[in-house]
Amino acid sequence: MPIPTRSSRRRYWDYRRKLKQRRNKGEASGDATIGGHDHGSSHGPGDAKKHRPRTRPFTRLLREFWGLLQGFRGTLAAALVALSVSTLLGLVPLYGTKIVFDSVLRDQPLPAQLPHGIVLPHDRRELLTVVAVGMVTLALASELFGLFGRWQTTRMTKRVQVSVRKKVFDHAVRLPLHRVYELKSGGVASILREDAGGVADLIFSMFYNPWRAIIQLLGSLTILAFVDWRLLLGSVALLPTVWLTHRTWISRIRPIFRDIRSTRQSIDSHATEAFGGMRVVRSFSRQQAEAATFTRSGHLMARQEIFAWWWMRGIDVAWSVLIPLASALLLYFGGMRVLSDMEKLKAGLITSKQALTLGDLVMFLSYLAALLGPIAALAASATALQNSLSGLDRVLDLLAEPLEMPSKPGALVVNSETVAGRISLQNVSFAYNGTADPVLRDVNLDVHPGEMIALVGPSGAGKTTLCNLVARFYDPTAGAVLLDGTDLRDITADSYRRLLGIVEQDTFLFDGTIAENIAYGRRGATAEQIAEAATLANAHDFIIKLPAGYDTLIGERGVKLSGGQRQRITIARAILADPRILILDEATSNLDTESERLIQGSMQTLMSGRTSFVIAHRLSTIAHADRILVLENGRIIEQGRHEELMAASGRYRDMVDLQTSPPPSPKISASNPKPREDAYAQEGV
Repeated sequence: MPIPTRSSRRRYWDYRRKLKQRRNKGEASGDATIGGHDHGSSHGPGDAKKHRPRTRPFTRLLREFWGLLQGFRGTLAAALVALSVSTLLGLVPLYGTKIVFDSVLRDQPLPAQLPHGIVLPHDRRELLTVVAVGMVTLALASELFGLFGRWQTTRMTKRVQVSVRKKVFDHAVRLPLHRVYELKSGGVASILREDAGGVADLIFSMFYNPWRAIIQLLGSLTILAFVDWRLLLGSVALLPTVWLTHRTWISRIRPIFRDIRSTRQSIDSHATEAFGGMRVVRSFSRQQAEAATFTRSGHLMARQEIFAWWWMRGIDVAWSVLIPLASALLLYFGGMRVLSDMEKLKAGLITSKQALTLGDLVMFLSYLAALLGPIAALAASATALQNSLSGLDRVLDLLAEPLEMPSKPGALVVNSETVAGRISLQNVSFAYNGTADPVLRDVNLDVHPGEMIALVGPSGAGKTTLCNLVARFYDPTAGAVLLDGTDLRDITADSYRRLLGIVEQDTFLFDGTIAENIAYGRRGATAEQIAEAATLANAHDFIIKLPAGYDTLIGERGVKLSGGQRQRITIARAILADPRILILDEATSNLDTESERLIQGSMQTLMSGRTSFVIAHRLSTIAHADRILVLENGRIIEQGRHEELMAASGRYRDMVDLQTSPPPSPKISASNPKPREDAYAQEGV
């Protein structure tokens, strides 16, 4: 039965309804599942803790971002100083308009407010030349300081971007496994690319641009105070409008941007998953269905982005109307003042020094434009600031999540030279996160150093889970796992895992050369050591036949190699790691019979002197084990050597007999009167 899907329109209106509910409750959630993703939905970084506030106040985000700038604050200070000088120098030439209008085009005396030491010629042509040259010189100086400040800020932005991405990546790879699986590879890539990458843009939107606006605002206000305080009050009256627009529009935009980023994360996760499982997609002819799911999610995100666009345009429209209106009113008021002062001057009611001149009005309007410009720019860029803040909010959510098995104070650091390799399980029970039924129940096991333990049993019996506890991918729900008598929780996880070598049935190789994949098990391995490990794993012969030998690129997950070849590469990787504790989870399942027999001797050499745990469904491969454990329903029901278990005629004997007995004859029914020729092939005969 096909999975019911919903149109992007319906999911969008569900999203709008839930967004309104969140606002009414005073919440600001960024849940990626809002809107009801049909497929591959991925929770945002903070979804593991539903009780956590979904957005942080601006002051806290500012403090958190300031903490991320540790090591870059000196550069930021130098950039802001250069920006201040550049901005102030850029304001000085505007004063030249007063000199030109009053002292060059008219017979007004030079302004008395000029700083001491500045001597200007009284000849009009010379004065015009000096003013023009001075304005150009100051503009060039302003540009040079501004260029230096912007270069420092841009360079710092890229460095902070790398630093934050590294911090997020380092944290993400140390999250508990169940959390990593929830995020999915595409979701993590989206967080690293979009959220962590966009955090550095806050240097411009939170520091650089506001600082320039503040300096330009204070400088303009200071100069305007000398021109006419009444005109100054009229321009200052516009400042509360910035706060009003923030309260009315901007504070509502950040939650929408969080939702957009969460939807994008879900889309990236689905795309990565679909292409990673392309063989399955094509084998079931689901290309069109996957494309439709991708398109529906894309439509949902487009509707969310358009919704955010309307909120952003509200700010633009408000300021597009407000600034011309304010400029027109101030121009009218200033022009009326000039006309009134001219009439009073002719009547002898005021002196020329008290009159507001035409040059004063032109200069005032120039500084008014310099005053209103940064205010409008800040209001317009505030939406971009909220977008970046939403990314910072999601990054902080991820960084706030607890790490996988943090080390206790005073935790031991172990190494292969001092470890014997004795593994003990004492009353171990374990249940996966979110499930009530335990996978393992009261397991007790003592494995001596160098002993080979084989784990057998039906699927779901707990074999892989037991090995996951030995590898400390998880900690037991109850009981303890010990190494040489020390609880693994009292040992640093990193140092303990350096003792391990793991080969799984589901092989994983990186997109690189064969040599790089084998050497992944040991830092600084030489070419001779790599070739020796490959020889022991029966991989050397097929490797040297490849066009580039050990330098052959094998593609993502080793897609250019066969299943058996990939398995031998992973075995070579484990051999090169020279582990104290070895875990083989169906390590030879993808090998043909000839290759499996060839490397059995090498595997014996590898396991010699090492504590080994081997999971095998092909029981003939573990007949030589020191001890065989039979697991069923999370418990060890039998253990012993092969001969002992066969003589006991218990569950293990039944499993061996089942594998060695011929398959049952195919059933003949009315709908299938003839037995299919491939029926025996399906049974493995």
